[in-house]
Amino acid sequence: MCRQVFGFRLAMIALAAPSALVNATPGVATRLVGAAVVVTFMASYVLFRDWERFGPLLLRHPSLLAVDTLFGSLLLISAGPTSTLAYVSVCTPLLAGIVYGWRGAGCFASLQAVILVLAQTAAADAHKVVAQTFLLPGLCVIAGAMGVTLRNLMLRFGEATTALTTVQARLAVTEAVGAERARLARELHDSVAKTLHGVALAADGLAGSAGAERMNPTLIRQQAELVARSARRAAAESRELLADLRRESSPDEGTDVLVELAARTRDFSTRTGLPTTYRPIGEHGVPPVPPAVARQLLTIATEAMENAHRHATPTKVDVEAGVHDKLLRISVYDDGRGLPPGTTLEQLRRAGHFGLVGMVERAASVGARIRIGRGGHDAGTEVRLELPLGALTTAKT
Repeated sequence: MCRQVFGFRLAMIALAAPSALVNATPGVATRLVGAAVVVTFMASYVLFRDWERFGPLLLRHPSLLAVDTLFGSLLLISAGPTSTLAYVSVCTPLLAGIVYGWRGAGCFASLQAVILVLAQTAAADAHKVVAQTFLLPGLCVIAGAMGVTLRNLMLRFGEATTALTTVQARLAVTEAVGAERARLARELHDSVAKTLHGVALAADGLAGSAGAERMNPTLIRQQAELVARSARRAAAESRELLADLRRESSPDEGTDVLVELAARTRDFSTRTGLPTTYRPIGEHGVPPVPPAVARQLLTIATEAMENAHRHATPTKVDVEAGVHDKLLRISVYDDGRGLPPGTTLEQLRRAGHFGLVGMVERAASVGARIRIGRGGHDAGTEVRLELPLGALTTAKT
C-alpha cells in the first residue's frame, strides 16, 4: 500500500516539476526548487523501490516525512496549488495515517493544510484561493482518515491471518499425532502380531516333533532355535513400539529437539568425515516438542544432511536451530553444487528422486513450512524449516 502511494507521488512530481521550474524566480529560487525536485523525486523512488528496506526507517523517524513535506512545499508554492502537486499534498496525510495512525495523520494533515493555505495565498488569482481554501485542506483531512482506516484494516487482516496460520498448524500437528499413533498401531499389528504368530507355529511344530515316536534331535534343535529367534525378535519389536507409545501418551513428556539435533549432527560428521557444525540460535529456549512432531523435524534435518553428502559434494555443512519470531527454525546449509536451475518437485518425483519430495511431505504433515534453495547464500543449498510455536501447545492434548 505504501509503495503504491509513493508510485503515485513519483508520477505527480514528474508531471509538475517542469511547471515548478518555469515559475521559479531565476537565481537562488530556481536552484532551491531544482533541489526540492531532486530530493522529493529520489526519496519517493527509493521508498517505492525498496520499501521493505527503508520503510522501517521512516516508521521510526517521522521527522524524515516532515522534511520531505517541507521540500515538497517549495514545489507546491512554485508550481501553484492548481498543478498536479496538489495531489501529492493529499498523499502525505494518507501515508501518515497508514504508517503512524491517528496522531501522525492529524499532525501531517494540519501541516499540509497550512502549506496549502500559504501556497494559495501566494497564487495570483484570489478567486481560486477562496475556492480552494476549504477544498484541498479538507481532502487532506479525509485522506488522513482514510489512511488510518486502511491501517486498521491491514492490522486486523494481519492478526486474522496469523491466527488462521496458527490454527492450521495446530490442526496439522494434532492430525500428525493421530496419524503417528495409527501408524504405530498398524506396525504393532503387522510386525509383532505376525512374529508372535510365527512363534506359535514354530512352537506347534516343535511340540509335534518332540511327541513323535522317533525324535529327530537335529530337527528339534532347529525348531527350538527358530522359536528362540522369533521370540527375541518379537520382544525387540515390542520394546521399540511400546517405548514410542509411552512417550506419546504421556502429556508431560516431550523431545528436546536441539539436543537430539546436535547429537545427530555429531554422529553425521563422525560417520561421514564431512566437517559439520551445529549452532543454536535465538534468545529463547525451545519448548519440548511432541515425539511424533520431533521425529518428522529431525528426519527432515537428517535427510538434508544425507542429501548434501550424497549429491552435493560440499566441503562443509552448517546446522542451526532455535526460536526466531515465534517460529521454531531449523536450517541445514551446505556449500556444495546446489540444485540445478528450474528444479521442481514434480521433476524430482518423475525422476525417482524422492528425498526432497519426502521432506516437503513430512513438513506439510506437521504444519511446518519448508524452503529449499540458496536462501541468502551465493551458492550451495539451504533447507530451512519453520514451525509456529503456537502449533505445539495442543500437541499434548
